[in-house]
Amino acid sequence: MIWEVPESIMLFLPALGTVFLTTTMEKIEEQFANLCVAKRCALTEDSTYLLDIDVSKSILAESNHLVAVSCSNKSIKVYNRETLHLLREYSGHPGLLNGVRFAHTSENMLFSACSDGTIKCWDTRLATQKTIQLFSGYPSNVFISFDINCSDLIVCAGTEKVEEDTFMVFWDARSNTNYACTAKEPLGAYSETHDDDITKICFHPNKPNLVVSGSTDGLVNVFDINKENEDDALIATCNSNSSVSFIGWSGKDYKQVYCMTHTEGFCWWDLTQIDSEEPMTLLQIPDVREVVFTENSNLNYLIGGLYHERADKLFVVGGTAMGNIHLINCGIDGLSLVGTLHGGHSATVRSFYWNMTDESLLTGGEDAQLLLWKPGAVERSLVKKASMKIASSVQQRVRVHRNSLKGKKK
Repeated sequence: MIWEVPESIMLFLPALGTVFLTTTMEKIEEQFANLCVAKRCALTEDSTYLLDIDVSKSILAESNHLVAVSCSNKSIKVYNRETLHLLREYSGHPGLLNGVRFAHTSENMLFSACSDGTIKCWDTRLATQKTIQLFSGYPSNVFISFDINCSDLIVCAGTEKVEEDTFMVFWDARSNTNYACTAKEPLGAYSETHDDDITKICFHPNKPNLVVSGSTDGLVNVFDINKENEDDALIATCNSNSSVSFIGWSGKDYKQVYCMTHTEGFCWWDLTQIDSEEPMTLLQIPDVREVVFTENSNLNYLIGGLYHERADKLFVVGGTAMGNIHLINCGIDGLSLVGTLHGGHSATVRSFYWNMTDESLLTGGEDAQLLLWKPGAVERSLVKKASMKIASSVQQRVRVHRNSLKGKKK
């Protein structure tokens, strides 16, 4: 996830002969502090968790951007990004949903992963529940993570461990209109580099051949899928010492990877050190809650991360059980709180998306609310949905491992 803002802003006052320099970090703090709820999705009577968010990617028709949300009731909802009006709802999935992604080159192509062992693709322009593509896995596959690469050519999904087997499964994502109703078979799979549930898959933002995976075995693996076999494809293996809950790319040219864990840990590695004698680890914190201190608000959990490209800064997003949202700055010397958003959600926040163009923020939570935050916004309706938090149907597995970090080909 990338959020672009000017690297610095110069204010020149000739009468005083003074130049004021507002640093990038000060600008980020100001922008975050100015975010207010601009829109809420329509209230519903159920207690559906909003689990994952993605926004359609188009350089045209900014106001027509779409927002897709996966829900704990096995449905996908598609909203207008500006109004949060519901446009489409895809329901009737036979299993739990584990992510939604829009294609990078077509703003109307929407993918989702399901625990029934399929990846589905819809055209959001069509008022139908029928998929335009269906990707089937191997027998017994239960997909709990997935991503599509930046060229929209390859889809990869991670599986739950069944007996002794765990897979990263790959498909050709290109559509074939002659066989639109036929389920696509996999191109192949990796099966040797994780020995437990693969909880996250994340392709490189710019290089379609690079993908990183995270697992409850504690490992974060980086692959070059252009290589002929799994062993050669494995570039690096890093150990988080805990079950991985989130992974991402960061740094200039995205040569760093980071992860968060189900025990609220944070790890950050530099891939440029793979072939050197220098350590790959930039930062490793077993429990972020013990090192980040907030005023009048606790840090209860981590939601995810975002990389600020212009400033070359990595941020972690966390929250509280009552719905407050914390932005945390990451540096090699540690973590520090940037700011906190109040008054939006009334329960745990599960997902977010930062918009690069207008500095807005989308958040979804266990209060069944999708919120749009904008700088200086004034919410027309002051009605805030009361907490409807219920026991989660999505269980998080927590397993702590004590192996040391290692890099392949060092």
